[in-house]
Amino acid sequence: MFLVIGLDGATLDLIEPLARAGKLPHLSSLMERGAFGRLTVPMPPVTFPSWTSFMTGVNPGRHGIFDFTRRENHGYDVRFVNSSFRKSPTIWRILSDLGKRVCSLGIPGNYPPEEVNGYTLSGFDTPVTTRADASFAYPPEFADVVNKAGGFPFADFQEFSIDEGWHERAFASMCSAIDRKTELALTMIGREAFDCFMIMFGESDTVAHHFWSLHDEASPRFSADLRSRLGDCVAEIYRRLDDSVGRLVDAAKADHVMIVSDHGFGGVGDVALHLNRWLEESGFLTWSRSRSSNELFSASRWAGRIRQAAVRSIPERLQAPLFRVGGGRFAGALESRVRFGGIDWQGTRAFSEELNYAPAIWLNVAGREPGGTVPHAGYEDACSELTQRLMEWHDPYNGGNVVRRVYRRGELFHGPQVRYAPDLVLDLELHGGYSYVCLPSLGRSGPSIRKLSGTELDGGKLVGMSGSHRRQGVFMLAGEGVNSGRMRGVEMVDLAPTLLGILGVESAEGDFDGRCLECVTSRMEVGESQPRTTPLKLGPENYYDKAEEDDLRERLERLGYL
Repeated sequence: MFLVIGLDGATLDLIEPLARAGKLPHLSSLMERGAFGRLTVPMPPVTFPSWTSFMTGVNPGRHGIFDFTRRENHGYDVRFVNSSFRKSPTIWRILSDLGKRVCSLGIPGNYPPEEVNGYTLSGFDTPVTTRADASFAYPPEFADVVNKAGGFPFADFQEFSIDEGWHERAFASMCSAIDRKTELALTMIGREAFDCFMIMFGESDTVAHHFWSLHDEASPRFSADLRSRLGDCVAEIYRRLDDSVGRLVDAAKADHVMIVSDHGFGGVGDVALHLNRWLEESGFLTWSRSRSSNELFSASRWAGRIRQAAVRSIPERLQAPLFRVGGGRFAGALESRVRFGGIDWQGTRAFSEELNYAPAIWLNVAGREPGGTVPHAGYEDACSELTQRLMEWHDPYNGGNVVRRVYRRGELFHGPQVRYAPDLVLDLELHGGYSYVCLPSLGRSGPSIRKLSGTELDGGKLVGMSGSHRRQGVFMLAGEGVNSGRMRGVEMVDLAPTLLGILGVESAEGDFDGRCLECVTSRMEVGESQPRTTPLKLGPENYYDKAEEDDLRERLERLGYL
């Protein structure tokens, strides 16, 4: 068996010091007897495209997944994407077509679930909010096994309003989730001998988002009171995950074990950015104004207030029914209004979706966007002008620049799906090791950069959390024919061809953007070495229906991605 354990958001910046302190014996053992190192993931370091690159071995420009959403027809409405938008075959599909038995549990980007030679359970992007059912399990009856084993929880506590006792409840929920996921994995491992088995734990991501400031006493968000009450919750969640790794490795008796994260983590500072306000200041964006007054119309602000009121004030059991009002049409327009409401498209050359986890800018191109103002002939000049202005953006609080580098999309991605990527992707500076918070402008003028204060520093997903993504994830690989030691230069797209190569699957030139890692000196073949010959059968891209989209919106809001 090849056992893969995903630790969402795990970083060597935490693992190595905890391992040296003797708190992670099982991960320490894997590093001692196998290869390990930092893992460069696609830029920006976002969950959906990163895990999809792991599963396919290609960059987002080929597999087509850049985020949870896509701007529909390059317009100003966003829709959620799913596995039907993926343009490259996954390792599960390749192995299944060659007759190998597989099981994947909880990997994001797998809804609707793939029909494989084995079992699939979709990740947190499933629109079902309560328990496993036939819609996100394959085969459908697998949902009964999942529920009997205790379920596979995700987003089972709200992450917006940080009130008294929230941290205690959240920590208990994460501990319970780790235990329940581990029990399901042990149940499946005990049922049969799989050729490849993978489970993903999201708790390493969640705890770093919300509890980083309890781990890092230098953080501007550090709370001595919370630390004295709760201790180091980040270290404890990593310890519990390490225990699960040990139990799974022992039960699987795997020939090979791989640990992988989709991105790393680091601390967040106390300075917030509003990208659309900066674009307004710089003459690239114009807000709409009402005809009767000089005040901003701010559809975005009111949409944001409605959404914030819903997630903060309405009981969790009632949120999903509310979002379904009007057959889902109300919620279907809400996210687009929050991102783009109040923008005067005829007076705008560039705009941002203002995603905290993926700061980027789109040009408003004539003939591409419905209200485009930038002529095709002026596209390159507009990109150059924007890049120069962004690189001159000064931080009055920390000193120095706000932006470290501006990438054109062609610098990061290649392939037929690049057209769905933002025109410019921003790599923001880290001041003292801490990242900025990117917050929505909500259709208002105001400062483009400001200091957070008071209750804003308590966190919660409406004002930015105390930990955020970094581009360097982690990988470990141990087993027969694998040289031990630290490796450098490993990329996410290398892991699929490495895994398949170890399992005796031949690949042709051009199948993957990555390569089989040089630490693999010999390959354990399952039967005869088999070439990959089955092409991907592409079906139609099927958006979620309105009810599914509303459920998914609620989950992603609870997880803080919206």
